[in-house]
Amino acid sequence: MISIGVDLAGSPKRPTGLCSLDNELVAKFTTVYENSEIVKFIEEIKPSIVAIDAPLSLPKGRKSINDRTGPHLRQCDKELLKLKIKFFPVTLGPMRKLTERGIILADELRTKGFKVIEVYPGAAQDILSISRKSNLNSLRNGLIKLKIKGEIEKANEHELDAITAALVGLMFLESKVVALGDPGEGLLYIPKASY
Repeated sequence: MISIGVDLAGSPKRPTGLCSLDNELVAKFTTVYENSEIVKFIEEIKPSIVAIDAPLSLPKGRKSINDRTGPHLRQCDKELLKLKIKFFPVTLGPMRKLTERGIILADELRTKGFKVIEVYPGAAQDILSISRKSNLNSLRNGLIKLKIKGEIEKANEHELDAITAALVGLMFLESKVVALGDPGEGLLYIPKASY
């Protein structure tokens, strides 16, 4: 089993972290920019799952990401609020570009036959009681405590979030996640609290 985590940037001008994580928890990571580089990485590895850190759906009733009158929150976002997990809504400034890019990338990967899920490393890090990327050394140490192997000390902030995303992808394959949201709108997967 191999999971690929994608810490997607809102623009190809900004770095996107990628990580492949096998069931021995060996992480191999890199940073890329273009969608074509992301797709190439995934096609070469042929993972069981791709876990993308980006919104992959719009709130139900919203015509487009630029529609200013539709709802701002998806059901999964409302459930994150209930869990007191901080996040940025899909309609907030730079999140609009990220959401648009995430939806396009997920559609392309699904067309190529890959299983794609939406994840949120910040939520996973909170649930797994490790630091978020605001404290990179603590996040590295937290991932090591979770038995992630590889040259984690060399990982940048985007790659550390990609490692976290890939870990949630593996948890999905092991049925150790909870789905938040409405299947008709879009699901977000987070680790079970008991992991």
